[in-house]
Amino acid sequence: MNYIVFDLEWNQCYGGQEFVNPRMPSEIIEIGAVKLDEKLNIIDRYESYVRPRLYRRLQPHIKAILNYDEKTLRNGRPFDVVCREFLKWCGDDYIFCTWGSMDLSYLQNNMEYYYMKKLETPLMYYNVQQIYADIEEGSQAAVKLEKAVDKLLIGKDRPFHSAENDAYYTALVLERLNPKDLSDRYSYDTYNTPKEKEDEIVSYHKNFLEHISREYENRMEAVADKDLITLYCYRCGRKASKKIKWFANTPHSYLCVGKCWHHGLMTGKLKFKSTRDDKIFVIKTVVPTDKKGLEATRQRQNELRIKRQEKRHNKNKDYPDDFEIEIDD
Repeated sequence: MNYIVFDLEWNQCYGGQEFVNPRMPSEIIEIGAVKLDEKLNIIDRYESYVRPRLYRRLQPHIKAILNYDEKTLRNGRPFDVVCREFLKWCGDDYIFCTWGSMDLSYLQNNMEYYYMKKLETPLMYYNVQQIYADIEEGSQAAVKLEKAVDKLLIGKDRPFHSAENDAYYTALVLERLNPKDLSDRYSYDTYNTPKEKEDEIVSYHKNFLEHISREYENRMEAVADKDLITLYCYRCGRKASKKIKWFANTPHSYLCVGKCWHHGLMTGKLKFKSTRDDKIFVIKTVVPTDKKGLEATRQRQNELRIKRQEKRHNKNKDYPDDFEIEIDD
């Protein structure tokens, strides 16, 4: 299997939001990629400019960071031609690698605009930005590519903000990190979300469980799904007993804590996300925790309960109903 590390440059409407085509808010203007073998050695490269169809004038802030202008793009080729060529170049056995999660979304959105065949789902890929953050930063915070290159002492012999160059630097970061557990660090793209129960994604990783749900009409329908709100152990899959029931941690997420008698305490999180057609889906994660984590979550729950009580006494402010819900499964 090969690793396809790719990067995109895109443009947006010069005239402002009122002139944006809702079917394609961001138009790809360049595709760049490098192909790595199983040992993360670069074995091939790809680059092509795309001649814009919708947004032919570069936005000022985009133009300022690019190393080319509209004249270069006028010599590019149509997106559907370039994209088909790129996917053919990828080969038959590969997995995508990107810096962040946005490139895959923009690629699929542009493919959808041109009524091209969809990428196969569920779409696994490696988010090198997240892998870097986990290993080098020990956090979930997004890190700019150039900062990672500097920290890893990778030589900068070409400019950034070129699709091929950024793909090249991303590949070098992955090669320098060379995580021994890379096969366990994959992510799932959610541009096309599961539609039915049988399409849901339940993925057991070494230290966490990820469940990507089907689509629901609204949040109440989601939390009524017993399978979704049941806390399963991230290691053995057995049902965990609840120590803290699900409660709203933010307007878009719930937390709980449970215990597996074989593998200890664990924290569950429900994160609600919107689909392109105004439905919702949920990403549930389950990760190990300890007694300190249990107490921190309980403290957070109590703080929110006190805030709700204070809001009720303030008649001039409304508090979101979502914070009033504790899920009883």
